[in-house]
Amino acid sequence: MKFRSDPSTIRGSIAPVVTPFTAEGEVDHDSLRALIRWQLESGSHGISLGGSTGEPSAQSVAERIATMRTTAEEVADQVPFLPGTGSHKLDETLQLTAAARELGADAALVITPYYARPTQEALYQWYATVAREFPDMPIVAYNVPSRTAVDIAPWTVKRLFTDFDNFVGVKETTKDFEHFSRVLHACGRSLMVWSGIELLCLPLLALGGAGFVSAVANLAPAAVARMYELWEAGDFDGARDLHYRLHPLVDLLFVETNPAPAKWVLERQGRIASGHVRPPLVQPTDTGLARIQALLVDGGDLTAQI
Repeated sequence: MKFRSDPSTIRGSIAPVVTPFTAEGEVDHDSLRALIRWQLESGSHGISLGGSTGEPSAQSVAERIATMRTTAEEVADQVPFLPGTGSHKLDETLQLTAAARELGADAALVITPYYARPTQEALYQWYATVAREFPDMPIVAYNVPSRTAVDIAPWTVKRLFTDFDNFVGVKETTKDFEHFSRVLHACGRSLMVWSGIELLCLPLLALGGAGFVSAVANLAPAAVARMYELWEAGDFDGARDLHYRLHPLVDLLFVETNPAPAKWVLERQGRIASGHVRPPLVQPTDTGLARIQALLVDGGDLTAQI
């Protein structure tokens, strides 16, 4: 909780790590610890867990809390820790957020409730409830309409940012780049905005974004962190060079449903014991693997950097 009192310090590349499972499908805490250590050694500026890349909807609440505990122990206040604590059920969201607070997380990343397709008023009430329940916990909305079928509007973000001191930011995972700009225009640049779309991570910095929560950091954490650092240092050409060099790995992530391709690569590189994904996901097909391997030839040099 070192960074909880000043959420404005939560900047840069916040790596949204996968949740490793054993070949039998159990949570693999040893592999998770190894992943966190690698992320920290590689220079990631923060750690997230339990977002879409972490397969939270395929885990029980108890499993999610256990992985938060493991991650909090490994992070140990070295960098900010932003676990995903959202669910489609309010009671689960409150339970997970309470656990994150007790475990020392610096902010809670709360996904928009999926499947139900709530209105903007319903979204406001949802986040207002979480913010009121945990007034000492920074709350970050996680907007990912491709997975939830609902988009939190800029004016709803502004309403929450105005009404609650602990509603501090939003992770925007939408390819509508105008949406990023309208959120920042409505709220001002004191709102923390992170990109969850890999190829919009660098462009968001030009708008005043705080950084990114990019799944490609699972494969090339040093390069993703360096891209942010180069931009902040004013080396725009260097940052752009990394942005384009990361393209093959970005494409690799989505050959089939994320995080199956990333987990296959991590197992192949010995970073996790198994690339197992839980149903309804499946491990990459033969056709997918051929494409993954080709893209790894193009961008694989970035996966070994520290």
